[in-house]
Amino acid sequence: MTQARAPRADAVRNRKKILDAAREQITVNGPDTGMDEIAAAAGVAVGTLYRHFPTKTDLVAAVLAEYSSRIADDVEAAHQRAAEGARALEEITGFLARVVEATATNHAVKAAASTLGARLDPDVELRARTALDELIAVAIADGDIHADVSVDDIYLLISTAPTDQPPAHRSRWLTLVLTGLTTHTRTRTRKD
Repeated sequence: MTQARAPRADAVRNRKKILDAAREQITVNGPDTGMDEIAAAAGVAVGTLYRHFPTKTDLVAAVLAEYSSRIADDVEAAHQRAAEGARALEEITGFLARVVEATATNHAVKAAASTLGARLDPDVELRARTALDELIAVAIADGDIHADVSVDDIYLLISTAPTDQPPAHRSRWLTLVLTGLTTHTRTRTRKD
């Protein structure tokens, strides 16, 4: 029985360069960015790109999978920190801020994924939902989050985030969203 060989180091590097270039080119130029432009930006031949990703849908799906996996890893780490004694509310706040910023930079990639029909990996989606559900449960038990807040509520909030707006607007959105999630009253601050 033969074992599958690990990919060559240059193949791993090329794949990473292609994914980075695809994310950047789609973000800058939109979902209609051509495979030739992505290959050029990655510094690889078009044939190399197609060897890794036979179709644009495959390429966009890989970028989306990478993004989704990072989000799942992030929420799992946030849950772990809460389980070790960190305030769950602070972990949820940090997670929301990071997701909104990541989504802002991957906004065009997500649009391209929708256009091309690329889908999230259900296992990665389950990992993220499970960890977020457990993190919310800790925040509810701490008395920091309303008892009726669910994972679907967090997903709804993230889907309405102003990811196409400047960072100051995204920060303000987070402040307003937290007011609705938390049991604490917000003190009004005024800049004169």
